[in-house]
Amino acid sequence: MSRIGRMPIAVPAGVTVEIAENNKVTVKGPKGTLERVLPSEMEIKMEGAVIHVSRPNDLKKMKSLHGLTRTLINNMVVGVTQGYEKKLEVNGVGYRAAKAGKKLTLNLGYSHPVEMEDPEGIESVVEGTNVIVVKGIDKEKVGQFAAEIRDKRRPEPYKGKGIKYADEVIRRKVGKTGKK
Repeated sequence: MSRIGRMPIAVPAGVTVEIAENNKVTVKGPKGTLERVLPSEMEIKMEGAVIHVSRPNDLKKMKSLHGLTRTLINNMVVGVTQGYEKKLEVNGVGYRAAKAGKKLTLNLGYSHPVEMEDPEGIESVVEGTNVIVVKGIDKEKVGQFAAEIRDKRRPEPYKGKGIKYADEVIRRKVGKTGKK
């Protein structure tokens, strides 16, 4: 049995979960509403303030969908109650980030500033000149937008310049040495 799949999901107070046909799950909470169509083979039951996910048989595909379905529902519940955030750091001489309205402007050593628009339901905040915080209720969208920002200038291993996640460790390399 899937250890993650069989764990019950506790629904906190102030959160409503609706399960429609074809496993369309809608989660409403203090921070907003999320909805998602989950695999129709999984059986999602709401008993009081607890959600249980069960699978029809022990085929490999069903086993993998079991844990996934449970995690997706749990991420939705956590998203509408606490929300998600990812921190990015901009390192490098002259590299900086600025925010104006919904536009994030990044100066990353290119001949032009890179401008990015906040997607629907995602908010990016610039702290100081070199820390970007991406916030939202949908874990997938937060991670995707943070990855897109990081892709504009990935950290390089020699000087550590670029955009990195706050908890990311960059393996540094030794530069080439001159011949004597």
